[in-house]
Amino acid sequence: MAGLYRNKIIIITAPSGAGKTSITHYLLHKYPQLSFSISAATRSARGLEKNGVDYYFLKLEDFQHKIRQNEFVEWEMVYEGKYYGTLKSELERIWANDQIPMLDIDVKGAIHVQQQYPQTSLSLFIEPPGVTELRRRLESRGTETEESLQARVNKASYEISFKHHFNHVILNDKLEKACHEAAGIIEKFLEIR
Repeated sequence: MAGLYRNKIIIITAPSGAGKTSITHYLLHKYPQLSFSISAATRSARGLEKNGVDYYFLKLEDFQHKIRQNEFVEWEMVYEGKYYGTLKSELERIWANDQIPMLDIDVKGAIHVQQQYPQTSLSLFIEPPGVTELRRRLESRGTETEESLQARVNKASYEISFKHHFNHVILNDKLEKACHEAAGIIEKFLEIR
């Protein structure tokens, strides 16, 4: 059945620290029909990240060239000088394997993709149990300065205000419960009985 999933997209979005990556990994492991959509980024690889696996790491000028060539489904300057985006070629690569791209992207990018694929996309907004808990989660990572932590918390509060733009809002107060809720929604979308 070639092209069974053509143009279908699953979008998972959330403020930083809400748990979208954990939920994304759970769903990718559970459903072989899904394939992780690798985002492009202008930042450097961190730790054990690999180009073409975790991100497509691009030089700023290469990213900007791709913007001018209209090669992105969505892109954003998420933080000053730091660009992230979803390449059209990445979606095509996944559809060619007869799978559904699963996008783990920021809120603005998610809205853009949803607008381009209104009939064939499913969007899930992962909501943290509150800004205080979100701050605690971000602090526990140990990767933020006080200034960057405050910037992320402020951005998260702003992003939460857009949750009504998405098909489903999943409160992630308990990760296991949020994963199961997301799975139920995905199964309906995939028409798994």
